[in-house]
Amino acid sequence: MIVLRLIALTLLLSVTVATRPAFAATEGFVPAPPDIKASGFILQDFQSGRVLAESKADERMEPASLTKMMTAYVVFQELRGGQLRLDDMVRVSEKAWRMPGSRMFIEVDSRVSVRELLKGLIVQSGNDASVALAESVAGSEDAFVPLMNAHAQKLGMSGSNFTNSTGLPGKEHYSTPRDMARLAAALVREFPEHYKWYSQKEYTFNNIKQHNRNLLLWRDESVDGIKTGHTQSAGYCLVSSAERNGMRLISVVMGAGSENARAQESQKLLDYGYRFYETHRLYAAHEPLKQLRIWKGEAEQVGLGLQNELYVTVPRGRYGALKAAMTVDKTIVAPTRKGDPLGRVEVRLGEQLLAEHPLVALEDVREGSLWRQVVDHFMLLVQ
Repeated sequence: MIVLRLIALTLLLSVTVATRPAFAATEGFVPAPPDIKASGFILQDFQSGRVLAESKADERMEPASLTKMMTAYVVFQELRGGQLRLDDMVRVSEKAWRMPGSRMFIEVDSRVSVRELLKGLIVQSGNDASVALAESVAGSEDAFVPLMNAHAQKLGMSGSNFTNSTGLPGKEHYSTPRDMARLAAALVREFPEHYKWYSQKEYTFNNIKQHNRNLLLWRDESVDGIKTGHTQSAGYCLVSSAERNGMRLISVVMGAGSENARAQESQKLLDYGYRFYETHRLYAAHEPLKQLRIWKGEAEQVGLGLQNELYVTVPRGRYGALKAAMTVDKTIVAPTRKGDPLGRVEVRLGEQLLAEHPLVALEDVREGSLWRQVVDHFMLLVQ
């Protein structure tokens, strides 16, 4: 392997640094996270995935109506795949109509559009809307549940298991703060066209106006979602997402003591993250970071880059202290295919590894002519 050392300013030339407030002597200083009164919590950056604060983030907890985030995620997948349309009309079953707890007040045997049911699910947290949507996708709520768990596994939610679409208590119905943050990030990233509904403060259906239970939508203009949850056994839960100056944070608070407490504790986490951290994009996806010699190919060089954008989250004022190292394979012989891993790039802050991503071929390089292969063969022998 050949290790190519690059100082931070060289590696990060393409970075656009957002204007940030001056913090004088406090720059780079990060105190301990605030004391959060809840059963468990996590705060992480959306782009880099860096966890900024956590407690009991991998312990199983009752998600209550946070479950409806997964219900919505499955429905969004069906919409994307064309199996469902927003204007499709869904007949309301007696089971959906009889659901206890929070409701959007749909009536048995009436027909309600998928769009209206999603708003009832997201804004009003309707258990009746949740069951109606589950039945529209899979025929029954019982048949819908395996879809929820299958998508959870694809997202890496290894600490979660769902037994219903609503979040009503069940012995084998559980999740973790980390898994809920992972699901929240997936909703924001994969379905921006539908995610906008999570910022809607109220919704009227059947002449009944109901307000979104996420108090942060009124208290913090940077907050645009996502979901509340509450049962007596689960306590008060809130998954929040906010964006300030291009930096998005996701917080999860589970098992708080009251509706106001879950909002207050979530606000404390978000303010902590924005006060002491900043996030930067270092590289775009599929842009060449290096041209590398390739042997026995129809071309003499292959471009290397990243499959995905590379973001890092650092303490405020420490951006200039970033250092990076690029490691590439010593000998690359054609053929190579676009996406083949041919090295890696590491970004560090002091001794702390902040990011490590594979460097991949940005284009296919086929084998060269017989003459090129013979010449390169002998050139390799004398290297």
